[in-house]
Amino acid sequence: MAEPRIVAELGRPETPQETADRKAAASAKRRANQTLFNLVVATVASLGIVLLLVIVVVRPTPEAAPPIDVSSVASSAESTAGTSLLDPDLPEGWSANAARFGTVDQVPTWYVGYVTPGVQFIAVNQGIDANATWLAAVVDDVEASGSATIDGVAWTLYDNRGADDPGNHAFAMSAELGTSTIVLHGTASDAEFQTLAAAISAMSDELE
Repeated sequence: MAEPRIVAELGRPETPQETADRKAAASAKRRANQTLFNLVVATVASLGIVLLLVIVVVRPTPEAAPPIDVSSVASSAESTAGTSLLDPDLPEGWSANAARFGTVDQVPTWYVGYVTPGVQFIAVNQGIDANATWLAAVVDDVEASGSATIDGVAWTLYDNRGADDPGNHAFAMSAELGTSTIVLHGTASDAEFQTLAAAISAMSDELE
């Protein structure tokens, strides 16, 4: 009969109870490792499913805000303004995303924000009985850089496109029409500024 195997840690053969305890401990350790492994696998699988759903689920595209009816807002505000407010007739592709009558530097001001066909921005500011302080604020303190006459209306130009971050004051134009000072400013091309300026020039008789 073979001699019982001597266990190095004990320096003697294991007793039957010690053998049973060792096997039970080993079995418990294997079960614990297997449980942890299964948990990790399940977690990774769950995260994969969530990620897949995030990627493949089609999200509805938010509807664009309807364009502002400038004519309606202008008509409502004209009684308060005491003068005609600019509502230029623009070609297809132009839309307004803001229109309001308020006060800028204590000057009654009609404001309209336009998105151009080139998906750029031009703001129209109509200051009633405006002063130099109002003009400087609306052109963002940019110095005049030139002048132009468009359909009989003289405009002062403010080219700020070379600035590091001109924002919505990359380019501006100002003109005097009757009791109103008109300022256009934004990011659009020269051609789009000229289109808007020409449409405003066509309304000049209404502002006299």
